[in-house]
Amino acid sequence: MIRNFLFSTVNKEFLIFLFFLALSSGFWLMASLNETYEKEFLVPVRMVNVPTDVVVTAGEDDTIRVILKDKGFVIWGYSLSEQLQPLIFNFAAYANKHIGRGTIANTELQKQVYSQLSGSTRIVSIKPERLDFHFNFGESKKVPIRMMGKVMPGAQRYLAASRFSPEYVTIYASKQILDSIHYVQTDELNIVNFTDTITTRVSLKKIPAVKMIPSQVKLALYPDILTEESIEVPIHAINMPEGMRLRTFPAKVKVRLIIGASQFRTIREDMFKVVVDYRELIAHPSDKCKITLQEVPADVSKAHLEIEAVDYLVEQ
Repeated sequence: MIRNFLFSTVNKEFLIFLFFLALSSGFWLMASLNETYEKEFLVPVRMVNVPTDVVVTAGEDDTIRVILKDKGFVIWGYSLSEQLQPLIFNFAAYANKHIGRGTIANTELQKQVYSQLSGSTRIVSIKPERLDFHFNFGESKKVPIRMMGKVMPGAQRYLAASRFSPEYVTIYASKQILDSIHYVQTDELNIVNFTDTITTRVSLKKIPAVKMIPSQVKLALYPDILTEESIEVPIHAINMPEGMRLRTFPAKVKVRLIIGASQFRTIREDMFKVVVDYRELIAHPSDKCKITLQEVPADVSKAHLEIEAVDYLVEQ
């Protein structure tokens, strides 16, 4: 039954069609692979035999981009076999210990790449054209981290706190560079519309000729709910002549403010300052004296007085 099905008139014609389709595809593939192509490959670079007292601050592990040109089947072979192995360079052969830098020339890069290639393959370009690396003999210091980018909690929330773990990173560089760096920055962040605590790993922005340990840190963000509250604050008179005293009625006024729910518990009345300026009172006499909110805590926003003037009495 199977034989009769496969070799029936209709199916026999279909099998013949499939055979010639596969045959033509094979010819097309062979013709295509026989054309000349260019393809970019990433080739790692490794530095070996680095002395134990030396810290390579930049360029120890790099990757170069090599564009190769050859027949399609050769280029395909490089892609399938992962034939291009890391380029290995001896530290002492290229390092200048007097200036803390070293350079691997383009000819040296090409020589090692060509040693792995077929005789017909040509290098079109290598980027970068040369490799520079920097090193020192252990000079380092610890610096704090700063957030960069956009970090915005969701509606009716604000960023109550942020913490890095670790809080400091160790940087290795030349003494001149170390003296110029007081903090390191994160890569540009874009964390928005979060309502609960989140923890994420962030990368630190690279600095030329500087090695950072670690290069990634953990960042925790703590949003809090914004709430409208009020607090009673005493009124103080300023610029009063000696021997005179100003009484206000009432003696305290309400300050309305917006603050995080958890932070409101830490707010005290002595963190605010509401004043009456006697000089202004004399310059503009009135039945009521104008009061001014002069000082507010840094965590408070949109602070304002519930009333702007009060009754007063000046005593001798």
